[in-house]
Amino acid sequence: MKLVALTLLALVPLAPITTRGTPKPAQAAPPKVTSLLMFEGQAEEALELYVSLLPGSKIESLERYGPGEPGAEGSVKLATVSLAGSCYLFIDSNVKHPFTFTPSISLFVTCADEAEIDALSAKLSEDGKVFMPLGSYGFSKKFAWVADRFGVSWQLTLPN
Repeated sequence: MKLVALTLLALVPLAPITTRGTPKPAQAAPPKVTSLLMFEGQAEEALELYVSLLPGSKIESLERYGPGEPGAEGSVKLATVSLAGSCYLFIDSNVKHPFTFTPSISLFVTCADEAEIDALSAKLSEDGKVFMPLGSYGFSKKFAWVADRFGVSWQLTLPN
């Protein structure tokens, strides 16, 4: 009987907790965290490259700056992109900043096989930088850490 009563109690919504007779507002849903990649005029080129390289990726939405808006006409105002099932936002900033991407934050990709990690490493490091060349480092069968031509850092792994 107690188990049933406890189960029923768990299904009944609780009234808001009050302080001195004033009900507290209902808790909002927790915030959703989405990574935003900020470019200076290369957002569309980058997102098209990433979508072409990562299976299961697609552009969900793409909004461009129009005439008279603060960004360069036709550049990416906001794009929502699914990269292998993870959601990212892309923008072209209309403000020049004294910073760009840093390797301290990377997109981490677990590859399915050697052909995939070899191809991704080659394509993403093209005109970019190689921090750790494709090889075996003990913690994975194959691993590479590169920055692409846009400065976005990628860590690619093929698990043992």
